[in-house]
Amino acid sequence: MSYRKEKMMSLTGVNCANMSTDKLQSLSEELLKNGMHGLCFSPYGEGQEPGEQISEDQIRRRLEIIKPYTQWIRVFSCTEGNENIPKIAKELGMKTLVGAWLGSDAEINEKEVQGLLELSKSGYVDIAAVGNEVMYRGDLEEGELIDFIKKVKKEIPDIPVGYVDAYYEFSAKPKITEVCDVILANCYPYWEGCTQEYSLMYMKQMYQEAVRAGKGKKVIITETGWPSQGSSLGGAHPSYDNALKYFINAQLWSKQDDIEMFYFSSFDESWKVDSEGDVGAYWGLWDKNEKLKF
Repeated sequence: MSYRKEKMMSLTGVNCANMSTDKLQSLSEELLKNGMHGLCFSPYGEGQEPGEQISEDQIRRRLEIIKPYTQWIRVFSCTEGNENIPKIAKELGMKTLVGAWLGSDAEINEKEVQGLLELSKSGYVDIAAVGNEVMYRGDLEEGELIDFIKKVKKEIPDIPVGYVDAYYEFSAKPKITEVCDVILANCYPYWEGCTQEYSLMYMKQMYQEAVRAGKGKKVIITETGWPSQGSSLGGAHPSYDNALKYFINAQLWSKQDDIEMFYFSSFDESWKVDSEGDVGAYWGLWDKNEKLKF
């Protein structure tokens, strides 16, 4: 066993419930330095939002910041400059979960799927995701999404193909689950109003529901996290300490039980307040100025 692995395993019994802020910061930094499975990549800088072209320079700068701490990155789109993220990530030696962003616009959907196929056939994709929370938003009919998934699977048979959505959608929509090679589940205790104290237990329950729905298929947690600022939701309270506690618990569980997890997110992005409220801007491990929070 490597020193890093041994060090991580020695931390799995840690209880951070009553730790001081200084201790939480120290432990979070130690866990980050020891590395995590995956990070959701936040490409948009201050004043930017989806619909704008992303430059290769900002992609490279941000990837180089997070590269020492993660094996994988998750990419959400294959257009508007996002298609350069997996290319640069591969250049830097990272693995990629790359998604085609599907919505209600048929023309954009076609561009996204073609972009995903081109990247996959060029060797830039390790896992392909066809859509993100499309059923949750109601942007497509179930049959339309299944057709997209089948199309991608047919053209890239050697790459695992899945669909990303809230964990419970895979129980609710077994036809979608059946057509996926891998189950890509978003697990957010915060968004269901769970207190921080019980959030790890709840996330484990979410994961197990996806496992049961998958009937033996690999399950990857494609998003989970906790906001460091913003309004409370039920018993879920955003705060600096709570965000650190959730990060620590999630990473220790990921290591201990070998859970493939993409943490959300790498950087704070202010544009998300429009769709998520004030908490939307505070999910990153790094702030909007690309400074590590802890």
